[in-house]
Amino acid sequence: MDVDTGNMTQTNLVDKVVVPGDVVLDLTKMENQTIKLGSGLRQDCDYISVMQAGKLRLSKPNKYWVESSQKRYVHRLEDTVLGIVVEHRSDNFLVDIKAPNLAFLPVLAFEGGTRRNIPKFETGTLIYARVVKANGIMNPELSCTDASGKAAEFGQLKNGYMFETSTGLARMLLSSPTCPVLEALGKKISFETAVGLNGRVWVNASSPDDVILVSNAIMRSEFLSGTQQRIMAEKLLERLQKS
Repeated sequence: MDVDTGNMTQTNLVDKVVVPGDVVLDLTKMENQTIKLGSGLRQDCDYISVMQAGKLRLSKPNKYWVESSQKRYVHRLEDTVLGIVVEHRSDNFLVDIKAPNLAFLPVLAFEGGTRRNIPKFETGTLIYARVVKANGIMNPELSCTDASGKAAEFGQLKNGYMFETSTGLARMLLSSPTCPVLEALGKKISFETAVGLNGRVWVNASSPDDVILVSNAIMRSEFLSGTQQRIMAEKLLERLQKS
């Protein structure tokens, strides 16, 4: 959601715990700019208030959201998710994305998808996809293409290791600039990640030791500051080098 404002003054609640009903921004003191509201926030007349408990986050210059450490995932339009195929039907794959209902992934929802090249996904296949239809009553629908119809990073994730996290940690890993723990690890070792806003993370690297190290570092980082994340990552890297 975009909200037009003006010479915006940052709220002093950023990175602090907020609860439903807290007012985090007063729009009457702002003019002629746009701020972006993410999950956990809503506009009440001239105020931006909190809908769910968590930490208020700011992605500069102007996107605010509440980072919640809940395990339950509520799907939203354009979320990127890691799904597990549970069934293949004639027109759709049924996919578990940790939402209240299974998601539909149409067999043609792939770059250049036709009836002649339908993917052969077995039960248990891990995929990276985008939520393209989100309705509170109906099953969510996924696509393995970006908005322009290209595969981009979407599709089947092979090899590697997938683990579950809170939705808050997933959002932190996807934040901009790069999450400190991923930045620190990336300076020393090469690895791939795919992060789903549904609280699933996939890690792949050239060696099992690297996969384990990256996975452990990510899981330990949730409640650490940026500086603490870097120190923790460096200690894990030192142990790996000595082993």
